Amino acid sequence: MAKFTKEDIFRLAKEDNVKFIRLQFTDILGTIKNVEIPVSQLEKALDNKMMFDGSSIEGFVRIEESDMYLIPDLDTWVVFPWTAEKGKVARLICDIRNADGTPFEGDPRSNLKRILKEMEELGFTNFNLGPEPEFFLFKLDVNGEPTLELNDNGGYFDLAPTDLGENCRRDIVLELEEMGFEIEASHHEVAPGQHEIDFKYADALTACDNIQTFKLVVKTIARKHGLHATFMPKPLFGVSGSGMHCNMSLFRNGENAFYDTSDEKLQLSETAYQFIAGTLKHAAGFTAVANPTVNSYKRLVPGYEAPCYIAWSARNRSPLIRIPSSRGLSTRVEVRSVDPAANPYLAMAVLLKAGLDGIKNQLTPPAPVDRNIYVMDKEERTEEGITDLPPTLAAALEELKKDEVICDALGGHILEHFIEAKEIEWDMFRTQVHPWEREQYLQMY
Repeated sequence: MAKFTKEDIFRLAKEDNVKFIRLQFTDILGTIKNVEIPVSQLEKALDNKMMFDGSSIEGFVRIEESDMYLIPDLDTWVVFPWTAEKGKVARLICDIRNADGTPFEGDPRSNLKRILKEMEELGFTNFNLGPEPEFFLFKLDVNGEPTLELNDNGGYFDLAPTDLGENCRRDIVLELEEMGFEIEASHHEVAPGQHEIDFKYADALTACDNIQTFKLVVKTIARKHGLHATFMPKPLFGVSGSGMHCNMSLFRNGENAFYDTSDEKLQLSETAYQFIAGTLKHAAGFTAVANPTVNSYKRLVPGYEAPCYIAWSARNRSPLIRIPSSRGLSTRVEVRSVDPAANPYLAMAVLLKAGLDGIKNQLTPPAPVDRNIYVMDKEERTEEGITDLPPTLAAALEELKKDEVICDALGGHILEHFIEAKEIEWDMFRTQVHPWEREQYLQMY
């Protein structure tokens, strides 16, 4: 059921003294884009008549096919609380359509809707996501540019004065709550300067919208505190990186399809086991999407709580997939490899498609691995049937190309432009001379 009608939005815009509206969308690389319009153009936007030049967006279309429509999702209406001086700014998240009115294949949000329809065709009514995005706070210099100077020396769950990011984090929570988020927890993470704010799960589309909104709010409020917030997966060597664990569950008519009391060991349904099996089968294939930057693979190394191995468990946190202890409606599958640099719409499309493939083909997962994989040697891992995640972006892209199911989850347009952009990124990294190389070799040779 829709939250807002057109009439509601006209009324709210007037009541809240809204002067500008950002028509927001996300490009293939996960970057938030927007076309800002004055409130006088709101009616045109709500009538789906607002056009923009798609050729100006990386990975969208060629210049000869550039006219595209922004189709606002009325339920995403929100007023930004921090914009009040001369009238407020509101936001509507949009889908992208071609000039003929058909969904644009390169729109990540519309692409996720396509995979959600496949889910519904299998008899499921909902796919819920509870994301856990982490971020770092660094100080800004006198010119307002980010430094690598941390604003605290805190650790996991530390309190002020050690955690100097607490006031910033608290303000972020207050802004999010004013925008309708239900915040469940806010705390300092393992590394100095690292933080996590958990918000309530939602259906996958809404949750992805929330992730994008969350990133925008975190960066905006951090800057008001003289800080730079980054969702870069591994900004510092020698400490934990930032992940975005994804807690997922399928529902059928209000019932959690992953829960089954007749399963004596874990109370998981056959559907849950099949979903786990599909996720494991396609893990190497979806890694390039879940971990889309060169830097992502600096996080996926042993010793820092991030998963490096394709396995699952209900007991320990070293495998790729963990089954949290909550049951009933809260039964869920947690994929721990995803990082916050991922485009959430694409990440959810590939994760859901992988799980659905397991269900469609009635796959059976391997036995859970309840030992700490980090202390196992290569021979022990081989005996247990544990394989490694791709170690670099280049390797992950090769795995993506080989996985037909994950390729289909992205669709031809997104797949082609994603791979092209990421191969350029890898080549730029590969051919660059890095400080480490000069430190090691300049004097030695």
